[in-house]
Amino acid sequence: MVIWLLRHGAASDDAPDDFSRPLTETGERQAEAAGRALARLGVTVDACIASPKVRALETARIACRELGTEPEESDALRGGDFDPAELAAGRGEVLLVGHEPDFSRAIQAATGARVELKKGGLAAIEDGVLVALLRSPQLKAIAAAG
Repeated sequence: MVIWLLRHGAASDDAPDDFSRPLTETGERQAEAAGRALARLGVTVDACIASPKVRALETARIACRELGTEPEESDALRGGDFDPAELAAGRGEVLLVGHEPDFSRAIQAATGARVELKKGGLAAIEDGVLVALLRSPQLKAIAAAG
């Protein structure tokens, strides 16, 4: 089972509060590239779980268009530590969409790898091993290939 972790795309600072920050045009392109790259890589996602914060939920919805699934919201990804394996349990291949530094801490706890997931970046964990770490420009290149 692979657990994919996608950090939300670039978000606007022009919002009444942190929860309500929408994606910028750049963030929308990052989310689209991530979804398209996953599809081009042949990734099938059985479930997508996203933070309820607007920027993460928008990222999940855009990325999931390419993957043929609908995201569900989870307060476990709203902010703070979480266990990716526990959240994904029983769901098959899962895409989690959320925030930093939560994702980097979760990756380190699950794999021992020390990473910093950039906006629009994607990581994959399989059997306690970090098997992929892709930044937004790499995802854009994969999405454009083929």
